[in-house]
Amino acid sequence: MDFNVTILGSNSAAPAHGRNQTSQLVNWGQQTFLVDCGESTQFQLRKFRIKYSKVDHIFISHLHGDHYLGLMGLISTFHLNNRESPLHIYGPNGLDEIISIQLKYSGIALKYPLIFNPTHQTGKDQLLDLAGLNIFSFPLKHRIPCTGFSFEEKNKRVKLKKEMVLKYKPGIEAIRTLLRDQDVKNMKGEIIFKKEDFCIIKPPRKYAYCSDTKFDREVVSHIARADLLYHESTFMEAERERATLTCHSTTTDAATIGKMAQVKQLLLGHYSVRYFDLNPLLEEAKKTFAPSMLSEEGKTYEIR
Repeated sequence: MDFNVTILGSNSAAPAHGRNQTSQLVNWGQQTFLVDCGESTQFQLRKFRIKYSKVDHIFISHLHGDHYLGLMGLISTFHLNNRESPLHIYGPNGLDEIISIQLKYSGIALKYPLIFNPTHQTGKDQLLDLAGLNIFSFPLKHRIPCTGFSFEEKNKRVKLKKEMVLKYKPGIEAIRTLLRDQDVKNMKGEIIFKKEDFCIIKPPRKYAYCSDTKFDREVVSHIARADLLYHESTFMEAERERATLTCHSTTTDAATIGKMAQVKQLLLGHYSVRYFDLNPLLEEAKKTFAPSMLSEEGKTYEIR
C-alpha cells in the first residue's frame, strides 16, 4: 500500500524564489489528506496535476496566514464543482468562525456538509480512526496555538515472497492464511508452510509533521521513531536570535529533534525568504543528522 507525502509549498511567510507557502498532501492507500493550506495550494494542485476531489480531511496546524489562507478558496472550488460528500476540517478554535463569516458575507450556502473538528493543546489527541490508520495531533510551541500531526499505521504489513509462491504453489486459501501472518497446517495440525519462509513482515509506518515551533524536547515522544519527519527549519544557525524571537526552529534544531526522536529520515521545510540557495541549510542539518533532506515542491517522498 502506498504511503507518501507530496510537497505543495515549502516556504514560510511569503512566496519567493519560486517557492510557495506551506501545504502538503499525504496519501495512504486510497485516502488523501491535505496538511496546511497556504494561499497557493489550489494553483500547486493544478500545476502538478494532482486530483484533489477525493480530499475529505484537511488539517490546519495554526492560524498564521501562510498555513491557511488558501483554505477558503479550496472550499469555494469544491462548492462550484458540486461536491456532495462531507469535508472534514481539523484546526484550532477560531478557524470555524473565520470560515463561517466568509461564507455568510459572500452569500454562499455550501452544497456539501462542512464539519469542523477543533484541535487542542493538551497532549497527543486522536483526530481520526480509520481502518488501518490513526491520525493524531500534538501541541507545538509557537507564538499562537499550534499543533503537529502524525499519521500512524495500526498494523504490520505482510508481503509474500514471489519466488516461494512460484516454487511451492500454495493454494488460494493457504495464501490467505499466510497473509494473515499465520502458518498453514494440514488436517493433523502439522505445519506445511511456515509463514517465516513465505512472508516478509514489515512494521507499521509513521509520518510526523511538525509545523511552526521553537526547539521543543517535549515533542520527541510524539514523533519517536517516525519513518519520515517533516520539521520546520526556517533559519540557519547564524539567525539563532531571530529564530528565538519568532518561535521558529533552525536547521540544527530540526536535526537535533530528528536525532533525539530516532527518526529514519528528516525532511526540512518552511524556509525563510532570505534564502535563495537552500543547500547551505541542508549541509548544516546534515552535520547533526545525516539522513536529512530538503523538501522540494512537486516532489513526492515515500514513507518506507
